[in-house]
Amino acid sequence: MFSLKALTILALGALPAVRGASFDVIVGGPNGLKYTPESVTAQPGDIVRFIFQTKNHTATQSTFDAPCVKAPNGFDSGFIPVADTQTEFQVAEFNVATTDPVWVYCKQGTHCAAGMVFAVNPGAKMAEFKAKAAGATATATSTSASTTATTTGTGTTTAPSTTATKDIKVIVGGPGALTFNPSNVQANIGDNIVFEFHQKNHAVVASSFDAPCVPLSQSVPASLGFDSGFFPVADTATTFPTYTVRVNDTKPVWAYCPQGNHCGQGMVFSVNAVEGSAKSFQAFQDLAKQINGTAASGTAGGYGNGGFQPTINGASAAIAAILAIVALL
Repeated sequence: MFSLKALTILALGALPAVRGASFDVIVGGPNGLKYTPESVTAQPGDIVRFIFQTKNHTATQSTFDAPCVKAPNGFDSGFIPVADTQTEFQVAEFNVATTDPVWVYCKQGTHCAAGMVFAVNPGAKMAEFKAKAAGATATATSTSASTTATTTGTGTTTAPSTTATKDIKVIVGGPGALTFNPSNVQANIGDNIVFEFHQKNHAVVASSFDAPCVPLSQSVPASLGFDSGFFPVADTATTFPTYTVRVNDTKPVWAYCPQGNHCGQGMVFSVNAVEGSAKSFQAFQDLAKQINGTAASGTAGGYGNGGFQPTINGASAAIAAILAIVALL
């Protein structure tokens, strides 16, 4: 069985010569909707290890004033689905840069409002932070092993569908495969794109033609796009999780896998790309390979909300983090 330790957070810049203390934080599991412990007091160089247990949770950075809303440029593990029978767990390590507070919540459904929050160096404010969370309205929709999202292209249309809707299955990954199969599909309004995740650990994230390997929410801020989060699938698996995107218009939709450099190796996907045009699927894939999984401006390849974001944290100057995939590639 392959290791489920997949995500590691490393502070940018020089690390201390001697590694500091390590704090294990259980996310979910037998303790229910909580992080255990709910807070730690840490020093620069210490490591906070988020260990994801059943069911399907996140570790997402927020702010003290908005406990259940992702902080601008804050880190986000994405959803980590874990089966009840699973005995090995994914771990995300966060390197503490300063003694400033860091606020964290689970964005699954109403988990945050139910008290599923965490903090590094909260001081005397932990109880107030939890109280603020309890009074908040969850801003994230529930995501599970089978999820439905709604998407459009970079524009919208209200034209009704005049044909019967259908489900279009797309296999994501598989033994030795860094592909979406099929890689380009033609869909009508109301059709469902059903992404079926196979081995090893992949995700599907909406992007744009000009920035194939960057989340649409970053390259086109006015567009929300979609992000399945990562789905680890064992080599021996015989049943597979799915994520469904409903088509709302006939404009092209572009997507990619944010795992490691999979996008830069051509693991991209499109809906309604016009073959033979300047924006065909082949042109989209060629661009992803040409820029090697990075944005044309030089920004690191987008990891969406499916992994910790490689950006400077604007919500707390204390943190600078970069994603490094250490397994499941």
